[in-house]
Amino acid sequence: MQVSPSGSIALNNDEAAELVARAAGGDTSAFEDLYAANLGRIYALCLRMTANVAEAEELTQEAFIRAWQKLDTFRGAASFSTWMHRVAANVVLSRRRKLARERERTVHQDDMSYHATTGDRTNRGPTVDLDAAIAQLPERAREVFVLYDIEGYQHQEIADLMGIAPGTCKAQLHRARRLLREALGHDA
Repeated sequence: MQVSPSGSIALNNDEAAELVARAAGGDTSAFEDLYAANLGRIYALCLRMTANVAEAEELTQEAFIRAWQKLDTFRGAASFSTWMHRVAANVVLSRRRKLARERERTVHQDDMSYHATTGDRTNRGPTVDLDAAIAQLPERAREVFVLYDIEGYQHQEIADLMGIAPGTCKAQLHRARRLLREALGHDA
């Protein structure tokens, strides 16, 4: 186990497997080491998917709580960090679905302001940074873009995670890329 320059713990696969086994046996200090080793990556995923610092912090904690509760389901087919990444993506998408159901119950059918897009997609020139442009994407397009282009998921995996068709996933990715080109001032 090594400490990286950023202060996080760097684990090789054998060390991670040992920590997982100890944590599954109830060793909370082993899970704390897994937490420290994966916190930065999981927080970054949550932040990219939500574009909201407070929500990302909350969802990061929720992802680790869920991982602790479901640790006995980890089979080691993939690395712990990959499994943890999937848990976090599921937590974010689950929260989005829950909020959508709540909005659906509270928004009147004739309230068209609910359907209005947010964010300024005008040509802001070279001063716009990519993270800010990603944060301005519509929610579903942002989630697909982050999962596909940043995190490396395949269309079928994203479709399964989000409960959409692979074609819808591809369309949302195309939409996200087009909106990003526009926001960054590149010709579409």
